Amino acid sequence: MRRDLPVLVDYLLIPALNLALAFLVGAVVLALIGVSPSDALGTLLDGAFGSLDGLGYTLYYATTFIFTGLAVAIPYQAGLFNIGGEGQATLGGLGVTLVCQAMGGYPLWLTLPLAILVAALFGAGWAAVPAVLQVKRGSHIVITTIMFNFLAAAFMTYLLIDMLRAPGDPSPETGAFPASTALPYAHEWAQHLGLAMEESPLNLSFLVALAVAFLAWLFIRRTRWGYEIRATGHNPSAAAYAAIPVGRVTVLAVCLGGACAGLVGINEVMGVLHRLVLGFTAGAGIVGIAVALMGRNHPFGIVLAAILFGALYQGGAELAFDYPQVTRDIIVVMDGLVILFCGALENMLRAPVTRAWQRWRAVPA
Repeated sequence: MRRDLPVLVDYLLIPALNLALAFLVGAVVLALIGVSPSDALGTLLDGAFGSLDGLGYTLYYATTFIFTGLAVAIPYQAGLFNIGGEGQATLGGLGVTLVCQAMGGYPLWLTLPLAILVAALFGAGWAAVPAVLQVKRGSHIVITTIMFNFLAAAFMTYLLIDMLRAPGDPSPETGAFPASTALPYAHEWAQHLGLAMEESPLNLSFLVALAVAFLAWLFIRRTRWGYEIRATGHNPSAAAYAAIPVGRVTVLAVCLGGACAGLVGINEVMGVLHRLVLGFTAGAGIVGIAVALMGRNHPFGIVLAAILFGALYQGGAELAFDYPQVTRDIIVVMDGLVILFCGALENMLRAPVTRAWQRWRAVPA
């Protein structure tokens, strides 16, 4: 298929321009509250990348966003908008919890693959219901996945209050998992290698996220199933005419997205919290939408976009710490601007950039 823009312009220049616009508006907001935008940007970058523990936090946040970004991107290849990552991640955390509670005393090399498998199955299973409703009843996937986010939250509240809460603990959370199920942190690996690294929540899940992103790229670009998903996304009627089972492909794409979202539990529940806590996803499923859009729904783009959002989260925390005027609400506004310009308004600059590119190509050398 012929592209209107070269890959570098489409995948790098337009996202960079959207990000620059978000930072420009954010600079105006900071100036209005009496904070120098240049000093704030320096603090943000230094907090996110200026130290090993800051970098560790950035990559820890990025790990979760890689999973939720893929949860949006894979169904998007089939023309579907899965915004149920929050609920699918919640169910994935439940799967991780059941495995960790049952596998105390077993070695981690046996527990981790099982936890990954069960988390993916729980996330995929939760996503399968909206997908089947879309195929069988024509229910819009956006509406059903939104509703399933609320259902997952209510279901988890019931479980943590009435079923899984530790005896005698008033908090809606399970007891601590057996120590043998905890994923090793990055600073622990560094110590084994004789390297000094400051403590951070970065753990083995980051490598799992990178591997999942690579496998997602292989699946979408190098397999027959991936081709069927992309063909369905480009033109469902033509895909059906070519004997592609559109209904089955729809369910497959949404379930794969749900499986990726379910893996959030590996990073948050098994890697850091070591227990199941109510609301552990903290809105990561919603951020995943912006990550996927900014990464152009390409697994490698999603990894880069996830690191950017991880830097915004970590750098934003440092910003709030150093500047009393920068409250938590201001940080939410700054994150929201990036999501607005890189997500909802991602195509705002596409038309003028395309016209400028076509005019430039038309000028004789």
